[in-house]
Amino acid sequence: MTTADPDYERLLEFRNALRRFLRWSEQAARHAGLTPAQHQLLLAIKGRPDGPPTIAEVAEDLMLRHHSVSELINRAAAAGLVDRLTDADDRRLSRLRVTTKGESLLHRLTEQHVAEISRLAPVVEALQHR
Repeated sequence: MTTADPDYERLLEFRNALRRFLRWSEQAARHAGLTPAQHQLLLAIKGRPDGPPTIAEVAEDLMLRHHSVSELINRAAAAGLVDRLTDADDRRLSRLRVTTKGESLLHRLTEQHVAEISRLAPVVEALQHR
């Protein structure tokens, strides 16, 4: 298979759109009073479909080491964004929950991100059809 020049162009456009979105996302998080890492942490906790995640599950979702996530959680807990809960079945495990303060910030950011993704969807779709 030979890669044609239009493929390079589409890949460049897609990567640029992705980088613009990520930069926009980081700025939106900072404007809301969160670090980008805190925003990702809140998403990793709230976005789990099977209930409050463990630290290991969040570390996997964030693609970070366990101890790095533990430090992030400590800072987020000190800021009132997350709580640690003892697992009902295995008391050695901590599960994570977004606090009311964290929920409020995450809700606002999620609304903004959904709108931005909707705005970008036609741009990404157009790249597929070139």
